[in-house]
Amino acid sequence: MTNHWNDLQNTDCALIMGSNAAENHPMSFKWLMKAKETRGAKIIHVDPRFTRTSARSDIYAPLRSGTDIAFIGGMINYILNNDLFFRDYVVNFTNAPFVIEDGFDFKDGLYSGYDPEKRKYDQSTWKYKKDAEGNPIKDLTLQNPRCVLQLMKKHYERYDVDTVCEATGTPKDQFLKVTEAYAATGVPDKSGTIMYAMGTTQHSV
Repeated sequence: MTNHWNDLQNTDCALIMGSNAAENHPMSFKWLMKAKETRGAKIIHVDPRFTRTSARSDIYAPLRSGTDIAFIGGMINYILNNDLFFRDYVVNFTNAPFVIEDGFDFKDGLYSGYDPEKRKYDQSTWKYKKDAEGNPIKDLTLQNPRCVLQLMKKHYERYDVDTVCEATGTPKDQFLKVTEAYAATGVPDKSGTIMYAMGTTQHSV
């Protein structure tokens, strides 16, 4: 999360991953409890351990240590494939409709332009296509196979529910319960927040 702790009181759903906020960040957790009391917010905890945070959450989902990225990848794949995101926001306020140059690709765990000898990337293909006036080309329908959203869907398609649950050890029904609860905030009058920790930000797969 990058918002202020007291903003947590405005959430309709909080996903806590790899963090025991109730014990380690009690000042943040009190605002989640306020959201739960005043807004009926759902609190979700995804963690290898059942902690006090788990006990105060509406949904607890266990996972194997080190599989946070697979879990999140599965959520992204499910949300994109089922069109559970706030489309107007994504189209107008993100780079999802921007069309990428044809040379950009992802294969065998590497993006295009990788030099194995230098162990560096040539990022010349990592660019938006531009029109004659130098403006990025957009596809507001999000259907162009080279637009950011479609490339993102392709990138995450390997994270199907069965594969994710096999990798993470999370029961399928719990994974779906987490994903559907958080995805319910992908509408104009709802808001969600993610409280993440090192498991999410410092793993490579």
